[in-house]
Amino acid sequence: MSDKPRRDTGSTGTGSGRSTGQSGSNRAVGAPNPGTGRSPNASTGGNRSAGNQAGNSGRPASAGRNQATTPAPNRNTPPAGARQGGAANARTGTPPVARGGGGVTPPTGRGGNNPRAIRNQLRSRQQSEEREREHVLRRPPPQPAARAVVRPRGPVALPSVMTVRELSEATGIGAADILKAMLKAGVLANINQQIDYETAALIMADFGIETTEDVPEQMAGIVEDVKEVLRAQPPEEMRPRPPVVTIMGHVDHGKTKLLDAIRSTRVAEGEAGGITQHIGAYQIEVNHRKITFLDTPGHEAFTAMRARGAQVTDIVVLVVAADDGVKPQTEEAIAHVKAAGVPMIVAINKIDLPTANPDRIKQQLANVGVIVEEYGGNVPCVHVSARQKINIDGLLEMILLVADLEDLRANPNAPAVGTIVEAKLDKSRGPVATVLIQNGTLHLEDNVLVGCVAGKIKSMFSDSGKRLRHAEPSTPVEIVGLEGVPQAGDILQVMDDLVVAREIALQRQRQQRAEVMAAAARGTSLEELFGKVKQGQVKELNLILKADVQGSLDAIAHLIEQLNQSQQAVQTRIIHRGVGAITEGDVNLALASHAIIIGFNARPDPAARRHAEQHGIDIRFYNIIYQLQDDLKKAMAGMLAPTVKEVVEGYAEVRNTFRLPTREVVAGVFVSDGKITRTGQNVRVLRRGVVIHDGKISSLKRFKDDVREVTAGYECGLIVEGFNDIEVGDALEFYRQETVAASL
Repeated sequence: MSDKPRRDTGSTGTGSGRSTGQSGSNRAVGAPNPGTGRSPNASTGGNRSAGNQAGNSGRPASAGRNQATTPAPNRNTPPAGARQGGAANARTGTPPVARGGGGVTPPTGRGGNNPRAIRNQLRSRQQSEEREREHVLRRPPPQPAARAVVRPRGPVALPSVMTVRELSEATGIGAADILKAMLKAGVLANINQQIDYETAALIMADFGIETTEDVPEQMAGIVEDVKEVLRAQPPEEMRPRPPVVTIMGHVDHGKTKLLDAIRSTRVAEGEAGGITQHIGAYQIEVNHRKITFLDTPGHEAFTAMRARGAQVTDIVVLVVAADDGVKPQTEEAIAHVKAAGVPMIVAINKIDLPTANPDRIKQQLANVGVIVEEYGGNVPCVHVSARQKINIDGLLEMILLVADLEDLRANPNAPAVGTIVEAKLDKSRGPVATVLIQNGTLHLEDNVLVGCVAGKIKSMFSDSGKRLRHAEPSTPVEIVGLEGVPQAGDILQVMDDLVVAREIALQRQRQQRAEVMAAAARGTSLEELFGKVKQGQVKELNLILKADVQGSLDAIAHLIEQLNQSQQAVQTRIIHRGVGAITEGDVNLALASHAIIIGFNARPDPAARRHAEQHGIDIRFYNIIYQLQDDLKKAMAGMLAPTVKEVVEGYAEVRNTFRLPTREVVAGVFVSDGKITRTGQNVRVLRRGVVIHDGKISSLKRFKDDVREVTAGYECGLIVEGFNDIEVGDALEFYRQETVAASL
């Protein structure tokens, strides 16, 4: 074997920074060092192989420079590179695989099948495939081509209530375009907002689309007007019916006393303060003929209740006190009678009083357009006295005579149709309604639809509390069995199927809710905004109303509307109203909305009372509407800011001026009117009628003495605080300001 050192020419540079495949022949080898495996005589520094220095260049290693002549290495000693993890095979001289993972693929052979490198390659390939798969998944799906909107031809059938989305789908108009059109009309809505057919028809008219209302089959026979039902009845089925008489007039003119005399009962004593505050329906029998009476309140707050009475009545008895005359509420009742188009009978009451003057009453009636028969008109007039029961029979005979002239008829064999006169929520019986049957006959167990509620008649009672099994035309009855409290004035109609009645009631509730939401969502116009800015910040008084009957709620709401119309500074808003006791939910609502709870003949339950006391909620109780009206005015006036009133107390004219060493100017004035006070007054300096200064008096003297006041006809000297430009001929106006409490 030759002693020449072997050269490692097979090493290639890798990214590891130093070649691990150098041969042990590149170093001088002596006796192996046990710790390092090197010979003690091994040279250092430049005796390294060039292949080691070229490890980072990626080029083949060249022959080593400055090689020391050393003895041949011991064959039994492994090369220095073999002890390192990446050394070449000592026998085959196969170069190792670089550890950096970025080298050249090793040649085939036993030493090239490195498992770690294979795993790295497989892992890299899997990661590349996963990145490609994620890129494909993130790619947005292809968008379909936009289709042209196809609008239907001809009229579009729309339901009574629909959402904006349903309207858009039915007409082909985009929901955004519909919302824009509604916003221009002053209605702020969203895509799920419910709108009625009238609103939808107006919106579609702007887009040039004709619409028709699609009425379901079950809605085809719904009664909207009782008069139309009466006109549609066959003549051969019509039978005479009792007249429905309404007693109207001014408060305290004796309407209830007159009805009390007719029925021989004490109706008025049961009313708070002797004032009728509900609509009562009673039926009497005279000469084997029945007459139905409706007693309506006479106070102006019950305008809506009197209006309903005029709509369901056949004859109106206008009561006028002989000692009082025609009052504003009397004229209002006359207007309702003329609007209803029903005959009228004038009953001049209290003719037994010494101050009674029936002729003056007839003259006053003529001035308002009511001409009695004695004056050549067509209005009968009867003189009565409810207290002394004078000429009551004459009034009843006149009512029957007018009824015969009117020829009042109805069909008792048809399904019942009537009008709700009053409704309330009873604790033991539930919803209770007083209904006046106007056509047909109402029986027990009949399925009825009343406005937005439905139900089955479980029991019926007359005005005297007698149980009834049926009610014929012109009969007022109290019914029990409705699923909710109806509104006074709603139409009662007998239905064949209770399920259909409930569906219609639910549809009406949705329509009513849609109308309320549309009204609440209506935006404020620019004119209203300017008006609010001009008036200042509009204050609101929130109220929660609870009453014993529905008619009282309507009356109080009408009263509040009148108060709001009479002034604009404070507006009263009813955030909730209902029939029955004041509940804990009402107290929570008042707590959240900072409202006042008003109970009209309604009281809170124990839980609601404790809850109200705990949170300091104000609950007011009333049974007379006059007291409620006065307290509302006081509450609204208390929310108004006090006004500052200016009171002028004196006038003076400047006749001379003097300048003091302190540069102040003293005005010598003559008091021409009123008086001048040193304290509590302001002074205006007027020059040719124009205010040039407004300030206070700092000094007031007569001659050399300080005085508190100077009256008219005297001269004095004064100094206007902070003003030295006063001249002869200027006029002075002295005034003070007073704070006046606001009032409505």
